Amino acid sequence: MPRRNLVVVATFLISLLLYIDRTCIQVAGDGIKADLHLTDTQFGWVLSIFTLGYALAQTPSGIIADRAGPRLLLTGVITLWSVLTAATAAGFNFVSMLIVRFLFGASEAGAFPGMARATLSWFPTQERGLVTGINFSASRLGGALALPLMVWLIDATGWRGSFVILGAFGVVFAGGWWLFFRDKPEKHAMIGEEEREHIKANRQKVSTDDTPSPRFAEMVANPNVRLLMVQYFCSNFTFFFCLSWLFKHVKTTYDLTASDAGMLAALPLLGGAAGNWFSGWLVDYLFRNHDVVVSRRVPAIIGFTLATLGLLVSLEMDSALPAVIFLTIAVFGADMTLPPSWSACVDVGGKTAGAVSGTMNMAGNIGSFTTSLAFPYLLVWTGSPTPFFFVAAGLNAIAVAVWFFIKPQNPIRATA
Repeated sequence: MPRRNLVVVATFLISLLLYIDRTCIQVAGDGIKADLHLTDTQFGWVLSIFTLGYALAQTPSGIIADRAGPRLLLTGVITLWSVLTAATAAGFNFVSMLIVRFLFGASEAGAFPGMARATLSWFPTQERGLVTGINFSASRLGGALALPLMVWLIDATGWRGSFVILGAFGVVFAGGWWLFFRDKPEKHAMIGEEEREHIKANRQKVSTDDTPSPRFAEMVANPNVRLLMVQYFCSNFTFFFCLSWLFKHVKTTYDLTASDAGMLAALPLLGGAAGNWFSGWLVDYLFRNHDVVVSRRVPAIIGFTLATLGLLVSLEMDSALPAVIFLTIAVFGADMTLPPSWSACVDVGGKTAGAVSGTMNMAGNIGSFTTSLAFPYLLVWTGSPTPFFFVAAGLNAIAVAVWFFIKPQNPIRATA
């Protein structure tokens, strides 16, 4: 087995932990609202403020990943977000929860840009799609695992105790990452000479000259980066519903117990994991047999089409299981868009892959921020969850069109 696969295992576990810590507040929502006397819309702000902090810190975190390297960045952010996970247990009112969750979101921002930078250095270009898919599948599995896990953990320790336990585990994990990882395979003792040379010969070639990196204004002025931002906003708008309101929506709409709702709400996240794996394989297959444009564009268009149809058909279902099955198809499709999106960021970004990835992810998490508020407010204004699903389907349809204009073969250039 290639030793670089151990890096995939390590980044998979980072993504798994990231989403367990991120999703747990959804299950803890009823206890938090009762203890802190919050309304649904106030709790919507607690959920959404995380995504705002996460979005605003994306580009700076990506720049740090490019300059400091993923070893230092990921050790720091895992430690910080774990401390803030534990600090959530100390929340005592609406404002305190907003502050802690905003900082928690900002601290998690460096995770995927850091992993994108690690992927650039450690993996041949033809393996990048599957590696990206595996990492993002872990985030979905983490979310799915968190739902039943948190029901059990909250029953055993209370919602405050559950956050402390998760935070302590994360700090220990951060130390393990620091001891294990090196920024480049050339610097890691576990890599043999043959594998090292294979990676160096087949990974994406990036400039090593002193040409300045593109500034933020140059990145967002680049047509490819702007289009990647738009489509990722649409993708996250659909997916983040699973991490914010799906559990409550299923539980309330179909009058289910917490454990039954947790099991059903985990299905779309498992669908998302499957979408990442399938799309990651498809990206690499198309890259080997066609070109970089086809390998990024086709999986993304298929994914957004499935997301559009799955959301609309789910509205026609009268019972919980069929509705969730079509939501699972929708999330499978939405998550098919992740491997081509992040692969395209590395294509376009080159040596600034972290910054470009972070900028795209910033836009995506503005989509998540919008979702967290759109669902409860549309529900209050209309008395029905249906308008939210129409909005989400419309955004996915727009993203289908956007991908016809993304050109991953054209890397970004900095002006002197």
